[in-house]
This record gives sequence, C-alpha cells and structure tokens, in this order.
Amino acid sequence: MGAVGAADLTGGPGIGLQPMMALGPAFAGLSGGKRRTALVGALAMALSIALSLYNGQFGERRGNATLISVAGVSVAALVATSMRQKREAELANVRSIAEAAQRVLLRPVPRSAGRLRVAVSYTSAVAEARIGGDLYEVVTSPHGVRVIIGDVQGKGLEAVETAAVVLGAFREAAYDEPDLPTVGERLERALDRHLLGEKFVTAVLAEVPHGAHTRTATLLNFGHPAPLAVRQDGTVHFAEPPQRSLPLGLGLHGSEPPRPHEVPFAPGDQLLLYTDGVTEARDPDNHFYPLDHRAHLLKDPDAESALEAVRQDIQEHVRSPLHDDAAMLLLRYRTPVPRAARVPEQELPRDDSRSAPAAQEANAADRADAAD
Repeated sequence: MGAVGAADLTGGPGIGLQPMMALGPAFAGLSGGKRRTALVGALAMALSIALSLYNGQFGERRGNATLISVAGVSVAALVATSMRQKREAELANVRSIAEAAQRVLLRPVPRSAGRLRVAVSYTSAVAEARIGGDLYEVVTSPHGVRVIIGDVQGKGLEAVETAAVVLGAFREAAYDEPDLPTVGERLERALDRHLLGEKFVTAVLAEVPHGAHTRTATLLNFGHPAPLAVRQDGTVHFAEPPQRSLPLGLGLHGSEPPRPHEVPFAPGDQLLLYTDGVTEARDPDNHFYPLDHRAHLLKDPDAESALEAVRQDIQEHVRSPLHDDAAMLLLRYRTPVPRAARVPEQELPRDDSRSAPAAQEANAADRADAAD
C-alpha cells in the first residue's frame, strides 16, 4: 500500500492508482489475525480516501467505485481470516488427537528389558499427521524379552487400525504363549478376523530368553527385512531367515508358516530391527541407503544417541522428506558390570537423580548373574 501511494503521488493526480489499495487487505487475510486484517483494511480505506482527494475523484463515480471495492475486499478478507483461523483450530485439535492416538498405539519402550538395552526411533512420512503404519513393541514375559517390529500395507487411518490390531494381539500373546511360533499364530488369527482382501503386515518377532547362560536370540520373520546383527568384534551381517515366508494376514491360506531361527547374541552384541522405510530410502541419484555400511554409527555408548546418528544419516542421504515411514528398534545385550565397579546403594549420591537408578539397575543385573 505504501508503494502504491508513493507511485500515485509521484505520477501526479492523473495516474489514479488508488484501486490497487485493495491488495493490502487481500494479502493481510492470508496470514494475519482478524484484528490485523481489520486494521489493514481501515488503513487501506484511509489511504484510498486521501488519494481520491489528491486526484480530485472524491465524490465522483470512479472515486466511489474505488472506495466500494476497497471496502468490499476488506470485509471479504476479514471473513476469510475468521474462517481460516477456525480451520486452523480444527486442524490443531485433529493433530492433537493423532498424537494422542500415536502415544497409545506406540507406547514408549522401556530403556532396559531383562538383559537388554533398548532404543527406538520412529519417523513418519506424513509429518503433518505424525502417525503412520509402522509398529513396534517390547514385552518382558516369563519366557524372555519378546519384540516385534512391523510394517502395515497401505497408509492412513486404515493402516493405523491394522497396526492397533497387531499390537493388541502381540501384547497379549507375547506374555501368555510358550514360544514365538504360537505367538505368530495368534497374530495370524487376529488379522484374519480384521483384514479384508489381500492386505497384509510384514513383521519380524524376536525373543531373548532370560538367564546369563543365554548367548542366542530367536527370530521369526514374516516377510520382513532381516534384522542387522552387529557383533562385539565389529562383524556385521543381516540375520536372514532360512526361508522366505508370507507376511502376516496371508499365512492362513495354506502356505507353510515361517520357522524360527537363532542368531548369536552375546554381551556386547547388537540387533537392529527396522522397517523398509530405512533401507529403501533413496538419495537424489536413486541409490538405496546402505544400512550395513553405516553400522559404525551404532558404536555410540548411548543406544538412543546411536539411533539418532543413524536417523540423521538417513536424512542426509535422502536430502528430502522420507517417502515412507521409518522405524528402528535397537537391542543391545547389556554387558554385566564388574563387581569391583559396583556402587553400594547406601553410598549413592542423593543429589543425582539419574545415577542412583542406574547403579541400582547394575546391581540388580549382577545379582541376577549370580543367581544364574
């Protein structure tokens, strides 16, 4: 509006640019609030009247038409601003509900489970919704620590509903059933009642039994990308199943179910479970993300920091928003703390809210080692 006024004054009384004053309230309605839009509209009317007087058009047909146009655009901008703010409030409510649903669906995993350190990273491809079709869960059962990570076919609320069915069935079955194949059967039956058509869920289940003598983890793969195993000596390999199997939701159609297989898992080892949004992330040259070549990023002593380093590396590889949800679940076999390094609980510093639980946890692990 200042530029229009300056141009009109510079060009002289005959140029007549005051109708362009309507641009002010029109643009104000795109981002400002109702009060700001009303102030801009009032300012536009005042400048239009001043320019009409300067150009000798006040009270004439052309001058009156200009004032009516500016007033009409100002009112329309005010109405549009009110409607936009209402829609923004509704969107904020929907986003809040989506975030609450995500917290219920994908509950925070425990940082410690049995002899494991656990960390999780989840990036939704739909950043506005912050919710997707990837799923994960960690359950400490009488038979060991059981884990699932999966990817639901499709997107949107239908995928979220399917993920909720899988997680609900897993949380019950993982605690009750004696082995992973039986847990898988429970998941198949739950999805068979829920899914329609040829939809499916790829997933991999893992179990780490209790006891210090345990040096293996059991995997059950339903058509999901094989976990990445990182040994303490730096050896890296994908824990491929002995044979490929159909995803969950397709296994009750006469095909052979997957067979569980064991992978070495000793103190200092790591298992990285992930969804295909990680390995199928592509750079501008259409190259997939080389997860096995980035295993050195998992050397950080803090599991969550290690996963964050991988997540940032994926973002740098893609250099754009992800096209698919990406979930990662890192399992670390906790190395027992030597007895000489153990801190007596009665000598713990009272002013350190983090060191006390950590030392208590280490002592508890040592006591479990002694019992085993």
